[in-house]
Amino acid sequence: MCSIPPIMEAETIRTLPQGNNVMPTQDKDLFKRSIVVMEFLEKWGYITAGLSFLLLGMVVFVYGWGLFFIQLGHGILPATMHLMIDLLLVIIFLELFRTILEFSKTHQLTLEPFFYIGIVAAIRRILTLTATAHDIVLLSDAQFQRYVLDIGLNGVLVLVLIVSLYIYKKSTTQKL
Repeated sequence: MCSIPPIMEAETIRTLPQGNNVMPTQDKDLFKRSIVVMEFLEKWGYITAGLSFLLLGMVVFVYGWGLFFIQLGHGILPATMHLMIDLLLVIIFLELFRTILEFSKTHQLTLEPFFYIGIVAAIRRILTLTATAHDIVLLSDAQFQRYVLDIGLNGVLVLVLIVSLYIYKKSTTQKL
């Protein structure tokens, strides 16, 4: 860990002339050390966030399978639907983990993982809506319209993200 020297008296601080920007030497050293500390904390922030996404994915995975076996008594279709929704959430967590891992290795952030996350999230929302709409005929007209609008907007979002991903991939491969 870097140690920061004690603050010196103002008259002992030397300055380096650089045009109009004159910064005391000690301030420059303190600034450089601060940058090093912030970069160190940033790396640990990414590491802890990535590990948190991985851990959350594992917890949701175990929870989803446990709930699946409990819900089998109520029917295979609802149990499978809830498991699929939970597994899609696991995929989102893993994609976020992989994005952080790749960024930590390359220090470059690409848009591609976020397209995948958006597509999976929109599909998950559609599946959640269809899984929770047990008796669609019992919905009021306003509830039914909101339900159809929500599914329709998420469907359009999936298509827009897929087209955007295609355009993004095509533009990045042409640059290479």
